[in-house]
Amino acid sequence: MKKSRSKKSGSPSELIDARIEDLGDWRGEMLSRLRALIKKADPEVVEEWKWRGTPVWSHDGLICTGETYKNVVKMTFAKGASLKDPSGLFNSSLEGNARRAIDFHEGDKLDEEALKALIRAAVALNKSSARG
Repeated sequence: MKKSRSKKSGSPSELIDARIEDLGDWRGEMLSRLRALIKKADPEVVEEWKWRGTPVWSHDGLICTGETYKNVVKMTFAKGASLKDPSGLFNSSLEGNARRAIDFHEGDKLDEEALKALIRAAVALNKSSARG
């Protein structure tokens, strides 16, 4: 039986590493790929661990979360409703006034360029909000 690392201690990056390892299936692989894309899109991103175990990425405010469920990895953008989404990536939480999410299922292909553009747009929105 695989022993789980402690979720109580460690840096946010270490806790995210542990979550990816503990998942041990396609969800861990997807979360790892999303994390890498976030870091490529914004090398200055800050990783955080909030709300009893949710990976969070921030830059001048919350960019997005990386939640894992039984059948989906959900990437929720805090200010997604304010972002242009020309590639139509948002496919979940579409009814709210602030957040928008992308649900990834097993076997889904990533449009890496569109996703990086969306992440950069979220960072730009946070920066413009922080100034004003």
